[in-house]
Amino acid sequence: MESKVQEKKVELDQVVKLPENASRPLQPGEKYEPILHPNKSYPEVTPYSVIMGVIMAVIFSAAAAYLGLKVGQVFEAAIPIAIIAVGLSSALKRKNALGENVIIQSIGASSGVIVAGAIFTLPALYILQAKYPDITVNFMQVFMSSLLGGCLGILFLIPFRKFFVQDKHGEYPFPEATATTQVLVAGAAAEQESGTKDKSSRVLLWAAGIGGIYDFIVSTFGFWTESLSTRMTVWGETLAQKCKLVLSVNTSAAVLGLGYIIGLKYAAIICAGSFFAWWVVLPMLGIIPEFSGADPDMLFKEFARPLGIGAIAMAGLIGIWKNKSIIGGAFGLVKSEFGSKGKDIARNVLRTEKDLNMKFLAIAVIAALVIVFVFFWAGILHSFVQALVAWIVVTLISFLFTTVAANAIAIVGSNPVSGMTLMTLIIASVVFVAVGMKGESGMVGAMVIGGVVCTALSMAGGFITDLKIGYWIGTTPKKQETWKFLGTLVSAATVGGVMIILNKTYGFVGDNALVAPQANAMAAVIEPLMSTGQAPWMLYFGGAALALILNLLGVPVLAFALGMFIPLQLNTPLLIGGAISYFVGKAKNDSEEAKAQAEERSNKGTLIASGFIAGGALMGVVSAILKFCGADWYCAQWAQSGWAAVAGIVAYIAIIAYFALASKKK
Repeated sequence: MESKVQEKKVELDQVVKLPENASRPLQPGEKYEPILHPNKSYPEVTPYSVIMGVIMAVIFSAAAAYLGLKVGQVFEAAIPIAIIAVGLSSALKRKNALGENVIIQSIGASSGVIVAGAIFTLPALYILQAKYPDITVNFMQVFMSSLLGGCLGILFLIPFRKFFVQDKHGEYPFPEATATTQVLVAGAAAEQESGTKDKSSRVLLWAAGIGGIYDFIVSTFGFWTESLSTRMTVWGETLAQKCKLVLSVNTSAAVLGLGYIIGLKYAAIICAGSFFAWWVVLPMLGIIPEFSGADPDMLFKEFARPLGIGAIAMAGLIGIWKNKSIIGGAFGLVKSEFGSKGKDIARNVLRTEKDLNMKFLAIAVIAALVIVFVFFWAGILHSFVQALVAWIVVTLISFLFTTVAANAIAIVGSNPVSGMTLMTLIIASVVFVAVGMKGESGMVGAMVIGGVVCTALSMAGGFITDLKIGYWIGTTPKKQETWKFLGTLVSAATVGGVMIILNKTYGFVGDNALVAPQANAMAAVIEPLMSTGQAPWMLYFGGAALALILNLLGVPVLAFALGMFIPLQLNTPLLIGGAISYFVGKAKNDSEEAKAQAEERSNKGTLIASGFIAGGALMGVVSAILKFCGADWYCAQWAQSGWAAVAGIVAYIAIIAYFALASKKK
């Protein structure tokens, strides 16, 4: 059907609210109609939105790099940026700023994903440099690996946009995209709330305030324990040491909200993987005399987590096999664009379904891959054969695991890039050793390659969130895709400069150095591989075998594997949030009125959950900035006391009670 977009920019002519079918599967013949009408044109890419997006990318790249290297956690920048964008458009009294705010968020959110890709791998070069002085690290290595990885992630994901955001409508929870969309929509609703009866923005703001203050108090002051565990009691510690049995739960409001949006089904599968690792694998290891005195946390890192890495890798391969028709369709789409009907096809596409021209995309992919090869050959390895091998590894893994990264974000909101990158480093190292590349040059080559792959997969996972937000709201995908490259460029340059400054200021080795836990883990893996070829192969293969069995049983493998990889304390709150979601959205009977009331409660719960995530993310940034400026108000001695644990239990029960009661209240 041919549709022509009106050129005149129009105002929002309806109550700004997500349609009721935004997060559920569509009935046969039913269509999803976004907030911004596909046949109308709205302000999106403007000087204001581009400049603000770039500013957000610079600020949040610097903040995320510091926090990630300090504690190993990279906060999701999309939500805080969305909140700031809404606040600025309100303060500046910009009308119809919803489309502009999506672009600001999309450009600025490049910061978090680029930082994650860079800091999980590239600081390992500095760590290895302390042992091997001949290893050189410079700005171009960090900048180019981040930039090229980010560009590959964007280019490889675009052909799969329609599959994930449109064809699979309502099948994936998209937790982060849901929260960010609710923030943007609530901001637009507040603009016109005086003329409507929609109060969703107030619900979201109240929840964001409560969740943000709650998380800020525990992370900044430590007034109660952030993670509750059975090990806080004498009997619990005895159980942990004797039987290797531990139960722990993170008390963050943001993680609780994440569990609500994920829902009970996926939360239960994720926790099943976590419980299998902690309550089956670890106790079995404890029976072995050699490990009887080992700490459960050490056993998880050394044994259970590698099983999870193997399971994630096999889950990725299974996903690639199951989606082979989708991957083939992506190539077919490019081929059709090169045909004579390509222009006619593009002309008839609705504004909300327009992607970058596939002909341009194919040329851009080829150009990017050529630059990657030249970078490896001229800048890193100086051997044609070794550069070619590295290029093949990067190309295959980045492309094939793009769908895995997108799937992970769509399901749980967390991208297991560190696990997939670790597997990439192991594969690359084995291949490099086989072609004669060992020692210091091999270490540098492997880490830079790992940086490119890690950033590509991180970008693919983060960008699918941006595109889902745009799909729900009704912005133009082509514009998001085009300007995402600018955000990638700015973020890559920022993180390269910040990493050098932090290395000179704090360092990554020695007393008072930045922790950089993922990079230290990568360095610890690479060094023996490049010398002795050692790796926990049996654990990787064991995890892969488990994934195959789960697939035969019909269990969603990736969700289960993510549970094995992510620490227990971050998974149990997902189950609690999922349970709240189930009970809040459960109808009292089969009547239409009861079902309607249940759906209304469920939607209100989604707003509160989104507020928790948004508030927690924003205040996490504030807390990080305060610590960066030297304002350390954390009461460490109190936070480790028994009374802090009691306060943590009381506070967590209180936030759960508020969540459930506020969601059920009309």
